[in-house]
Amino acid sequence: MMSQGRIAFQGELGANSHEACLAAFPDMTPVPHPTFEEAFEAIKTGDCQLGMIPVENSIAGRVADVHHLLPNSGLKIIGERFKPIHFQLMANPGVKLEDVTVVQSMPIALAQCRKTVRRLKLKTEPVGDTALAALLLSQKPDPHRAAISPALSAELYGLEILARDIEDEHSNTTRFLVMTADKTPPAPAFTDPCITSFTFKVRNLPAALYKALGGFATNGVNMTKLESYMENGAFTATFFYAEVDGRPEDRGLALAFEELQFFSEKFEILGVYPADPFRSRV
Repeated sequence: MMSQGRIAFQGELGANSHEACLAAFPDMTPVPHPTFEEAFEAIKTGDCQLGMIPVENSIAGRVADVHHLLPNSGLKIIGERFKPIHFQLMANPGVKLEDVTVVQSMPIALAQCRKTVRRLKLKTEPVGDTALAALLLSQKPDPHRAAISPALSAELYGLEILARDIEDEHSNTTRFLVMTADKTPPAPAFTDPCITSFTFKVRNLPAALYKALGGFATNGVNMTKLESYMENGAFTATFFYAEVDGRPEDRGLALAFEELQFFSEKFEILGVYPADPFRSRV
């Protein structure tokens, strides 16, 4: 993969997505964007060569905004990364833990640190992003206020960590997809175990989904994800995003795709990419 250039992510500098960018592409410049729409647009226009986009969390489930944008983004998936998520309780320099009465962070982060928040008897205040909570605290110091944010935020915004790794579940993990605007990205090495992501819309036929998926079972293809979407505001579940083990050139998957397309109106491969070795430990 590319080792230079710019990589887009959603959130403020210091967010978990920023940490994921640094870990996966240390030679690239991470570029923050307030929304997922803006991050996707930065990739599509070429302002950023890649994007690091979270798609699901082991506790909170799928990232709804991303799954709404992904199927029609026009981008290709070229990689996945699993990142263990750790939250730190941080405050302005010199503030003592016993003086803190209020903690601010993204609602999902507050929920994932509920035990610590309850034990410390802290009031909670939601903000839009974990790193934003740290940024706001650095801009307006308060001896009775703390933020829950990744460790990188404390480093960037001059805060001190009062309590480390305060998440309730230490198995908390987020899966990221690496995105590109390149329509024909280089294929992964044939020595790499691969994932293929694709979308499809079944025909309006009785048992169409059952028939469309039959080829995966009969050809021994392991489907690891299948999710339905509303299309054009209609309350019908005929549009699907799926992931399978393997690559389209594999005979079993090729035959399964042939059968799928017979029962589908639309079919598009969104990416063929190496499976993150961390996947086997999740």
